[in-house]
Amino acid sequence: MSLPNSVHIVEVGPRDGLQNEPNAVPTAVKLELIHRLADAGLTSIEATSFVSPKWVPQMGDHTAVMQGLQRKPGVAYPVLVPNMKGMEAAVAAGADEIAVFAAATERFSQRNINCSIAESLERFRPVVELAKANGIRIRGYISVVVGCPYEGEVDPQAVAGIARDLVAMGCYQISLGDTIGVGTPGKIQAMIGAVANRVPMQRLALHTHDTWGQALANIYAALETGITTIDSSVAGLGGCPYAKGASGNVATEDVLYMLNGLGIRTGVDLDQVFAAGRFICAQIGRTPSSRVSQAKAARQSA
Repeated sequence: MSLPNSVHIVEVGPRDGLQNEPNAVPTAVKLELIHRLADAGLTSIEATSFVSPKWVPQMGDHTAVMQGLQRKPGVAYPVLVPNMKGMEAAVAAGADEIAVFAAATERFSQRNINCSIAESLERFRPVVELAKANGIRIRGYISVVVGCPYEGEVDPQAVAGIARDLVAMGCYQISLGDTIGVGTPGKIQAMIGAVANRVPMQRLALHTHDTWGQALANIYAALETGITTIDSSVAGLGGCPYAKGASGNVATEDVLYMLNGLGIRTGVDLDQVFAAGRFICAQIGRTPSSRVSQAKAARQSA
């Protein structure tokens, strides 16, 4: 197995990270974070989520975020949409890319979006059609691709079937999410191998959580299979409200440090991402979970 020459990073911190904070983050702070990340060279930055404020109050300012963006040429600002109401609001707010999401197990789907897997896919069909009609790109997420908090180990073939359906629906890429961070390199490679039998490898991405300390090892294993798109979150922000004990997403700083060490190009400036992570953590009153951020901060203060 060989490693790629370059990797595309999808930054999910402003959406997937901040939606799990106990208190709402001011819109101006969110915008400052997004702009800092774009200046660092990230070209895909999840901006917000068009979900009901009743369920995710932290994303209740989604329209204000989209209207306040200082869009940088060449940068995509995808938004998560759960249904047609959210999609219509996203279109009105000027979204240029959306993400839809399904789960690999029935119980997680019911807990997360209150419907079966089949029902979730049917719910997304009109969303996807409206996106196509407006020239909006569509990315797909699949949660709990190797382990589920309710059903345990997940059959890779189940993941492969959902990925195939999402691509057939119109998703240009499928992000495979180890939502509770239980994956190990062997399981990640087996899952990717099963999915790649039904979906071209270039349409796949990996989204890892570091609950069991395996995120970077799993990313390396995915790179060996041919994956070239990795989701990550500045400062390791985020978690999963429907998966008790799941820690944050893998930190963008940690992924960059590993990729830089491997000589893999990303086009992203680690120092600027580090500064963006320190900025947002100062604003929300927490310490970055990124080990690289902690190490760089310690060096600077020594």
